[in-house]
Amino acid sequence: MVNKELFMALKMLEKEKGIPMETLCEGIQRALVTAVKRDYNNKDIVFCELNPEDETMRVFVRKNVVSEIVDPDEDMTLEQAQKYKSTALVGDIIEIELETKEVSRIAADKGKHVIRQGIREAEHGKLREEFQSHNQEIVTAKVSRVDPETGDAVVEIGKAQETLFKSEQIPGETLVPGALIKVYIASVSDGKEMSRRGPRATISRTHPGLVKRLFESEVPEIYDGTVEIKSVSREAGSRTKIAVYSADENVDAVGACIGPRGARVGKIVDMLYGEKIDIVKYSENPAEFVAAALAPADVVSVTVDENGEKACRVIVPDLQLSLAIGNKGQNARLAAKLTGWKIDIKPESGKIETSIIL
Repeated sequence: MVNKELFMALKMLEKEKGIPMETLCEGIQRALVTAVKRDYNNKDIVFCELNPEDETMRVFVRKNVVSEIVDPDEDMTLEQAQKYKSTALVGDIIEIELETKEVSRIAADKGKHVIRQGIREAEHGKLREEFQSHNQEIVTAKVSRVDPETGDAVVEIGKAQETLFKSEQIPGETLVPGALIKVYIASVSDGKEMSRRGPRATISRTHPGLVKRLFESEVPEIYDGTVEIKSVSREAGSRTKIAVYSADENVDAVGACIGPRGARVGKIVDMLYGEKIDIVKYSENPAEFVAAALAPADVVSVTVDENGEKACRVIVPDLQLSLAIGNKGQNARLAAKLTGWKIDIKPESGKIETSIIL
């Protein structure tokens, strides 16, 4: 491989794929060293230097100058060493540069696939950096294909492809190829977990973080920090509860999230295919927070357990009991997740035996 052709190819890769020259050179260095080392029984005596500025490539081996050879791969006699360096002495380390033609032959014969791997790793590194920059953020993805049997969807995020598993899709939604959707990047592989096709990112449309980021994008007061999202609990496709707070007494945190005539929350509901969203006011007072979290039900009283078990008893009007509990316990369950408190709900009259503890 001629140096000029090599660096020309690298510059094209840098331009077309957006991979830094430094990253590409590091990949090529590793690839060439791996290939050449095979001729030296994989000993760590092979080194490679690439200089894209003057388009030079240097591959060499380092050997110890010894009076008696123990390992032919690593050792050389004083007489041999003085052919490369006339002043060499026993105990010195001599660098023996491999000729460009020899390096090219080795690269061509043994290292082509390794070099491709090096370039692939550089591409993967670039993609991983992009994923990391959007970790725990929302990105727009294009649906590429959907498995008719499993329902899993392959989506394109920039130049990468990831799988949006059926379990991470909103229940009831139907994804079709070509559709643009919002996904939440829940986590990114650390490099060691990289698959052959590249870095892995766990993407989701059911994660509570998706709702949080949607509110941040739609509510200016959240984006600028005037309103803070304290917690989110979600059962995707059905209902979400979100607790918000503002340190500014002149700002209605709940109203800001709802927006004029419900425009802001309405837009988010549409993006989530009609998922109900309860916006409640956060309070440092556990009783107030639990009462607010049980909306839309009215609450008569909340008694907090003083034993530090984060449990409380809630009294609601008899006619509000089913509303407080919700369908299959959903409202109370989401309120418990939102507040972090165990909730025991009982009717005001005490005549109805039904209660729920979450």
